[in-house]
Amino acid sequence: MTPQLSTTLSTSPVTAVGLGPMGLAIAETLLTRDHPLTVWNRTPAKAEGLVSRGARLAATVADAVAASPVTVVCVNDYDTLYEILAPAADALRGRTLVNLNSGTPEEARAAARWAAERGVDYLDGAIMVPPPLVGDPGAVFLYSGPQDLFERHRATLASLGDPRHLGPDAGLAVLYNTALLEMMYATMNGYLHANALVGSAGVTAVDFAELALGWFMPTVVVNPSLAQSAPDLDAGNYPGDLGTLAMNIQALEHIVRTSKEQGVHADQPRLMLDIARRAMADGHGQENYLAVHEVFKKPSPAE
Repeated sequence: MTPQLSTTLSTSPVTAVGLGPMGLAIAETLLTRDHPLTVWNRTPAKAEGLVSRGARLAATVADAVAASPVTVVCVNDYDTLYEILAPAADALRGRTLVNLNSGTPEEARAAARWAAERGVDYLDGAIMVPPPLVGDPGAVFLYSGPQDLFERHRATLASLGDPRHLGPDAGLAVLYNTALLEMMYATMNGYLHANALVGSAGVTAVDFAELALGWFMPTVVVNPSLAQSAPDLDAGNYPGDLGTLAMNIQALEHIVRTSKEQGVHADQPRLMLDIARRAMADGHGQENYLAVHEVFKKPSPAE
C-alpha cells in the first residue's frame, strides 16, 4: 500500500519538551523555520531566550502538549520521558509524540507500547549531528515507527534536517544510532591508537595525519570496495583469493608485538587479534578478513 503523502504544512505548530543543549537547538531551529512554538522545561529559565523570540512557555507539561499536534521530546532517557509526560497523558491522547532521547531498541519498543496504551501516535528517533548542525539540510535524523505517521509529519521533521525513516519497528532508529556510533568510536580509537604508536617514535600527529587521513583511510580502508562487499556480508560469502584471515592474523600479531615494544597500550589490538583468532578457530582461516563478521553475529562467550 502506498503511504499517504504529507499534507502537514512545514510551519505547523510544534511543542518542544526538554531544553538541554540539543533540545534548545531543536527549539531554536523550529522558531527559525517559523513554527508556532510552545516549550516546556523543568527549569523554566532555560526558555527565556526562546520566549523573547516568540515562543510560548507553557505553565505545565500538559498545557504544552495540548498546544500542538506534535510534541518533540529531547530528554536524557526513557525513564525521564515517562516521568515528565505522566501528568500529560490525557492531553497527549490523539496527538503525536516524537521522542529523540537515547537508549536501547527494547526501551524504544516499550515506549511505543506505552504510547499506544494511551492513544498516542509515536515515532522514536535519533539525532546524528551535534547541536550546532541541527537545522542544516544535511543533518541526518533517524526515525522509526508507522510509515503513514512519518509521512504525515515529514514536512515538520524536515525543518530539523534530513529525516530518514527506517521502518515500522520502533527500535530501529536507536539500533541504527548505536551501530553508527560504534563505527565512529572504533574508528576514532583506531586512529588515536595509531597516533600513539607512531608518536612513540617522535612522529607528530600533524605529520601522521597527512598519510593516515589524507590517503590511507579514504583510499585503502573506507573505499568503494567496502560498500561493494555488503551483499557478501548478507550472504556470508568471504572469498579469500586476495588475502586470507590467516594472513591478517599475522598482521594483527605484529601490531600487538609492536605496541608492547614501543610501550604503547596493547589491549585494543589484542582484542582485535582475539576476535580474528576466534573466527579462524571457527573455520574461516582461508576466507578474507570480513569473515570476523560471523563472530560478531554471535553472543560473546561470557554472555
